[in-house]
Amino acid sequence: MAEETFSDIGKAEAVKRLFEGTGYRQSDNCIMQVRKETGSIVCSSVLMTEGVDFDLTYFPLKHLGYKAVVLATGELYASMAHPGALAVRLGISSKIDYGKVKELWDGTVSAAKMHGYTELSLDLQPSVNGLYVSVSATGERLSLTEKRRLPAKSMDLICVSGNLGAAFLGMQILEREKQKFMKRKTDRSQPDLTEYKHLVGEYLKPEISPSCVSLLEDEEIVPSYGYFVNRGLSDAVKRLVRDSGLGAKIYVERIPFASGTFDLGKEFNIDPISAAFNGGDDCRLLFTIPIGSHDKFRHDFQTFDIIGHLAKPEVGAVLVTPEGVELPITAQGWK
Repeated sequence: MAEETFSDIGKAEAVKRLFEGTGYRQSDNCIMQVRKETGSIVCSSVLMTEGVDFDLTYFPLKHLGYKAVVLATGELYASMAHPGALAVRLGISSKIDYGKVKELWDGTVSAAKMHGYTELSLDLQPSVNGLYVSVSATGERLSLTEKRRLPAKSMDLICVSGNLGAAFLGMQILEREKQKFMKRKTDRSQPDLTEYKHLVGEYLKPEISPSCVSLLEDEEIVPSYGYFVNRGLSDAVKRLVRDSGLGAKIYVERIPFASGTFDLGKEFNIDPISAAFNGGDDCRLLFTIPIGSHDKFRHDFQTFDIIGHLAKPEVGAVLVTPEGVELPITAQGWK
């Protein structure tokens, strides 16, 4: 049976079918109406392009839709905002039939439900080369949260919501297996990646806790700054130093790594510390927490690791080795 094409179905009918059974209705205007006295609107967007941000040789379309939503949602959480509306735009080439778009959309809807989006819209556009996935997310940051936010100070804690570098190494595994697969002429069987399940999963289907903002609000812990770490830890720390006007010290021995990271790093000749700082795609949250909230934060947010602290402006952004040597942190795209 031939796959259905968009020329057979028509754009309007395709969108209608994709929404059937999702629990959502197509929203023509995904803009949240938020009264000024209740909070403020926070927006984020992400554009993923085939061949640059993902490779369909090994990236399941359902995971791709899920990950795109997580990437946009992470920016809302970093800003202490609750997700509300999600607008998805797909650029589709002739090789992508309706069935494949349905797979991608299923992942998108799954992530939207996971993170509590109440409005969802979809638009389909033609693409000459490859697949494009654009996601725009809108959320609300409560006015009480804004009132509770304290100015950042030297010695405030720098915390991250999980291990770093795993996603980059997971991608390296997939790229290696892809090259092996392409070279085989007769045996086209799928590789067994059971041993690397966690690392590969960190890249293909990253997760963020949907309750992180609510938990911080409940405990009355409001970060002075928050960043979504998906372009490497270096980039997030550099942005923190720029925005706060303070310095930052990150301690090597406090950076969390997934089990097996260092063994795999040796296998690929990749320093896991470099992967954490420059690898990207980790989908973690970085917050600065008032030093006075240290005990409560350590007790109630054990999934977070305290990796450093803010410092005087003249310190800059530095990585502190176990020997106490301070090395300047550099990041791609930063002078």
